[in-house]
Amino acid sequence: MSCYFRHLQNIFAEAGIDVNPGNKKQLDRAIHDIVGVNYKDCPATWRKLKHEILGSEQGRRDFIARLQSAVRGTP
Repeated sequence: MSCYFRHLQNIFAEAGIDVNPGNKKQLDRAIHDIVGVNYKDCPATWRKLKHEILGSEQGRRDFIARLQSAVRGTP
């Protein structure tokens, strides 16, 4: 699970999200949902994040906003 989390530390910090054992699985599921990849397919999730989402500043901002909403439980 979450093989790509180490690459997202700056994203989590920018989003104001503290990753801990209590929320790591929730974050992992939320990220899979955001990128549209089946849960637990870590390599495909990281590939999509890296190339399609985090490859542009706008993509990064959108991803952070969606991640924050997912963590807060808002659409």
